[in-house]
Amino acid sequence: MYNAILLFLIFLCLFVIIFIIIKKLPILAGLDVRNMPAEKEARFREQIVSNKLKRNIFKWTHFLVKFFIFLGEKIGQVFEKVYNYLLEYKQQNQGGMILTGSEKIKKQEKLIEEAQKLSQNGNFLEAEKKLIEVIGIDEKNLEAFKMLGYLYLEHKNYQNAQQTLKHALKLIRETEDKDFNQADIAKLYFDLALINKMIENFDSAINNIEKALNIEENNPRYLDTALDISIMRKDKIAAFDFYERLTDVNPENQKLIEWQKKIDQI
Repeated sequence: MYNAILLFLIFLCLFVIIFIIIKKLPILAGLDVRNMPAEKEARFREQIVSNKLKRNIFKWTHFLVKFFIFLGEKIGQVFEKVYNYLLEYKQQNQGGMILTGSEKIKKQEKLIEEAQKLSQNGNFLEAEKKLIEVIGIDEKNLEAFKMLGYLYLEHKNYQNAQQTLKHALKLIRETEDKDFNQADIAKLYFDLALINKMIENFDSAINNIEKALNIEENNPRYLDTALDISIMRKDKIAAFDFYERLTDVNPENQKLIEWQKKIDQI
């Protein structure tokens, strides 16, 4: 990054030098060339300008390159001091030392446990702080993102809940561990579908509920929600399809008759 800044400054200096030289060119117009042969006049002017430009460009470029190299080094030292200050500050807030891998895991587990208790006691803000602290230690802590997403959902903060749960799914896709509980993944998609349903984004809602059903195709709760969303979207074909699937899976569902009427009205 410092090299890029330095290169930019050098080009800027060259521009300034050329600007100064061009500004001084009118002085050349004051030279008395009336007594010179006409054929030599243009050549004489050209030679003077050329030599003057060469001398000035070399002189000022050499000086400014050295100056900005020096300046770049000083800027680098400032950035390094700021970085060290921030690192020291972070260490102080972690007890004055850098945590080892096992210590980080233990601290995260403790914070998550504390967040669970705080959430159960209705202390939303403190629970949120604990989970954010976990993410500060490990920005890929899936459990913290899931808990935070459900915490937002519980308190009807749908926008934050949606973004947090989507990030949890992103972490799952990025990881090389393929042993995730598929039911948990399906529930994440289901909860995203519920959020989208609540904010009346029915296209995203049906997209997420279908992803949940791709994992658990016969889950009655997911089929129930998919049918409800399809009716809201006035998609009669999809609604009838989910209705039939729900009838096969859960024929005792008391809402089937009501849904049949709603489908007929689409």
